[in-house]
Amino acid sequence: MGFELAAAFRRCGSAMLGLIVGASLLATDAASADGTPAKELFGAKALPAAMAPSSYGFYAKGCLAGGVAIPTDGPTWQAMRLSRNRRWGHPEMIALIERFSQDAAEKIGWPGLLLGDISQPRGGPMTSGHASHQIGLDADIWLTPMPQRTLSYDERESISATSMLQKNKFLTVDPSIWTPAHAQLIMMAASYPQVERVFVNPAIKKKLCDTWKGNRSALGKVRPIYGHDYHFHIRMKCPEGSVGCKGQARVPAGDGCDKSLAWWFTDAPWAKPKKKPGEKPPKPKFAKLADLPKACAMVLGGPAPTSEQEATYGTAYRAATAVPAAATSIEAVIGAAAAAPLENIPVPLPRPALQ
Repeated sequence: MGFELAAAFRRCGSAMLGLIVGASLLATDAASADGTPAKELFGAKALPAAMAPSSYGFYAKGCLAGGVAIPTDGPTWQAMRLSRNRRWGHPEMIALIERFSQDAAEKIGWPGLLLGDISQPRGGPMTSGHASHQIGLDADIWLTPMPQRTLSYDERESISATSMLQKNKFLTVDPSIWTPAHAQLIMMAASYPQVERVFVNPAIKKKLCDTWKGNRSALGKVRPIYGHDYHFHIRMKCPEGSVGCKGQARVPAGDGCDKSLAWWFTDAPWAKPKKKPGEKPPKPKFAKLADLPKACAMVLGGPAPTSEQEATYGTAYRAATAVPAAATSIEAVIGAAAAAPLENIPVPLPRPALQ
């Protein structure tokens, strides 16, 4: 992984490193004992834990060891909101994002991905914005294509993504903004066998149900959820070897264009919760370190690499953790239909069988 500290720890478990980790864990225990919310503990870490890559716990209740950062800029992506320090993930997640950005550019002509939040350096609860993204296997991708220039730091902080919804209409995709390329981009994301789910706004899911003419076998992985009209959310399966990672159940059989989608277009999802007259709203409860998997205390107190650069996903790491090519590659499937309209291009193969 390039973390000299981690390599030394694995080779000989030196007494000095043991003292460092021990001191860190004592400080972590003290912070946990005084009731400090876990989001503050993990949000304060600027660098990852220099350990073997592993996701611990569930997407909304866990942490990340051995995380790496995606470079702020690549040939087919740019990271946004750099001040949040959330461009970290499990190495296999970062590898998938890079490959997806390249496939999208080469095969459907998408100008490049604008990357939203992935995870904090050591995962864990975030101080704002997300309940999930805690184990380095979630990533937000803007539905706004990347401009053909490098954005400045200030632009990355201030530019807003574009909503796909029509103003003043209930759950309706704006036909002046939505394009067949948006549909192809989302369906390509869902096609990778490593991807467990892709979350989108219910209106976007309905648009895909109504108009997608390609292979629909991955459409069931595209799931409707609140928000997500400015971006879509990729959720990756637990990587092999992450024994502490708790996966999510497979999506139900079918394309998801059924009663489960129709429910979102009723009043039920949007109704305000009922409460008794004079009843006070419940106080928010924030997870403590003790609420997370036990391994998260070690992750939080573990040693850090010497710099962000050392923990940034680069050429050597890319070669060692490359996303394996499929028997029928994405390039072959999409390339065979290059002359067809975008909405008719089949979804890349292979895909896992759905229940």
